[in-house]
Amino acid sequence: MRKLRLIAIAAFSLASLLLPCSAQKLVTPVSAIAGEDITISTTGTGKATFYLSGPGVANKRDVTLGDEIHLAGTDLKIAGAYVVILCADSCHGSTFYVKGSKPTSLALLVHPSRVPVAQSDAVSGVAIPFDRFRNMVLEPVQVNFQLTAANSAPVSHQIRSQNGIAWFRTASEKKAGKLQITATLDSVSSARVLQQVASDPCNLRIKGQRTAKGIELETEPVKDCSGNPVPDGTIVTFNLSGENGKTTVDAPIKQGIARARIQAQGPQSVTVASGVVMGNELRIGGQP
Repeated sequence: MRKLRLIAIAAFSLASLLLPCSAQKLVTPVSAIAGEDITISTTGTGKATFYLSGPGVANKRDVTLGDEIHLAGTDLKIAGAYVVILCADSCHGSTFYVKGSKPTSLALLVHPSRVPVAQSDAVSGVAIPFDRFRNMVLEPVQVNFQLTAANSAPVSHQIRSQNGIAWFRTASEKKAGKLQITATLDSVSSARVLQQVASDPCNLRIKGQRTAKGIELETEPVKDCSGNPVPDGTIVTFNLSGENGKTTVDAPIKQGIARARIQAQGPQSVTVASGVVMGNELRIGGQP
């Protein structure tokens, strides 16, 4: 195969240096479709050698000038540029391009796999159509992206591909949960699922009291600004400030609430925070 390719390249280089004979010509189509047969017409009389070189193929054969040369679709499965050369007393070369055929599959990429709710331009998707030979289909096609979330009406984006790629970007939903993204092109479709999670806590509120075991503190159910429960394990920081100094305790959210028990003497000023979000201030007196 490699030897035949080298022969074809050398012959084409020779053809570029020689003026083709007026009685010996070949006419190729401007373009072809992957996997489909094509016909090349020739002129002249007598025997000649025909060379074909392209992506994944390189061969030669003897032909008769004046007859049509038939190229099987099995030799034209890979999209790209092909070179044909006809040599008798002189050589004549031509090129044509093989394009992808009808799309039979869609590659769909979605980013990210997890995304906070209510974020602008946070969700993106890319669809790439391929034909049955795994060639990218570069001809513009219309791809329908449909986004489906629980308890929400589906949202569609009609995108026309450019250079074999169709893509979109959109905001995440306000409600946490699964978001299914489906790309459809005619009867071909592909789907991916990403997880929408609660964003940063919002409106932190705490309550507390002093008991014989110490100061007991807990938050109200922790939610983000859209009302989604913040995942368990998220850290909430309690800060106490009194006559004897400051005390800080980190507590994870469990079942939607963060709790802490702190030993501290005298009146205390208590604040709460999670990340950059601050909550209310609470004042607790001395011994009961």
